[in-house]
Amino acid sequence: MEESRVQAALEAILFTTGKATKLSDIAKALEIETEAVREAAVSLKKQYEEEDRGIRIIELEDSLQMCTNPEFYEELIKLELQPKKPKISEVQLETLSVIAYKQPVTKSEIERIRGVNSDHAVNRLIEYGLVKELGRARLPGRPVLFGTTEEFLRSFGVSSRDELPDISPVRIEDFRAEAENEAGIKVGV
Repeated sequence: MEESRVQAALEAILFTTGKATKLSDIAKALEIETEAVREAAVSLKKQYEEEDRGIRIIELEDSLQMCTNPEFYEELIKLELQPKKPKISEVQLETLSVIAYKQPVTKSEIERIRGVNSDHAVNRLIEYGLVKELGRARLPGRPVLFGTTEEFLRSFGVSSRDELPDISPVRIEDFRAEAENEAGIKVGV
């Protein structure tokens, strides 16, 4: 196998594994001598340094590993510190839907509609900035009222709650029938 091909294969292996890989394992995979792998690694290391590349190959005892050039640590840290968009679970999305359509709404109303405890989902939605406390209901115990935020509107591409899609009457009837079936009762309109 010619040296440029060995170098390309070595890059692919080290990039894919992402960890220190034994020279002997690489040599077996490429069906070449261990010394040929070491020579390819030395050549690649030199090439990366001369071209001031963002990656390096380091040798750890009898293994090789691809890693980032320490000169770029600051940029990597900045990237990792950037805020990330949270991924919303199905439970959180269901809870968010109840809040969006019923706001202002108490946690007990959310739980009555969903049929399960919603503490964790509501807390996560607050943490994500999609839901906020709007005040307190004038009910015994003065429960907290929840509603959506401007971040919710931005995230879902609407400028106001009025732009939320209507639930079709057919879907409402489907939901009612499903609820009646599950509860074994007839829901009055």
